[in-house]
Amino acid sequence: MRFQEAYEAFLHAHVQSAAGERQRRLKEGLGHAEKLFLQEVWWPAVGRFEHLHPEFEVHDFKDGTRYLDFAYLRPPFKVCFEIDGYGPHSRDASRWQFADQLVRQNHLVIDDWKVFRFAYDDIREKPRRCQQMIQQLMGRWFGDESVPIALTLKEKEIVRLLVHKQRQVTPAEVSQHLGVSVRYARELLQSLLKRQVLVPASGTLRVRAYLLNPHGKPMFL
Repeated sequence: MRFQEAYEAFLHAHVQSAAGERQRRLKEGLGHAEKLFLQEVWWPAVGRFEHLHPEFEVHDFKDGTRYLDFAYLRPPFKVCFEIDGYGPHSRDASRWQFADQLVRQNHLVIDDWKVFRFAYDDIREKPRRCQQMIQQLMGRWFGDESVPIALTLKEKEIVRLLVHKQRQVTPAEVSQHLGVSVRYARELLQSLLKRQVLVPASGTLRVRAYLLNPHGKPMFL
């Protein structure tokens, strides 16, 4: 399944199960930064949205309600992921807002939450570093030495083609093998490249051929 299809199904499921203010927020859709986190960090690193809850509702120390950007609820831990833009969370925050954010985080920790904060700029400019952090926490806290990557039937067929040929392949070869257009074959290859299933065999700005990532085989074979 491609990211967009998985994302739409993920959001729809949570809209259907939510109520009240949380449902209203979800119906409006996630913000740009939150969707970018899912697309550039979570999906390439994990490959599925199981246990992840957007706009998760928690009660704060003042008996009010707050919403976490994402909660990952999987025993034995509760993990909070917050996406921070420089403007609203730092430069434009008043002293009161700054102090309130710290108190909010402290109370989450007191309530046994593991709190992870990602800067929007890191998600946009250094997504691989963010992906590695997600994979490290999965391995350390949940015992996932390698987080399996969900592949579509066509993506699996590309992997099988590479395993069979034991060499690099081009979009034209994949196009012929799958019976699809070269443009679509390139989209499939780029998707696998983004998730580190493949690595570039030639080209820098425009990849012309692809190889199977030898370090990532346990993730998808």
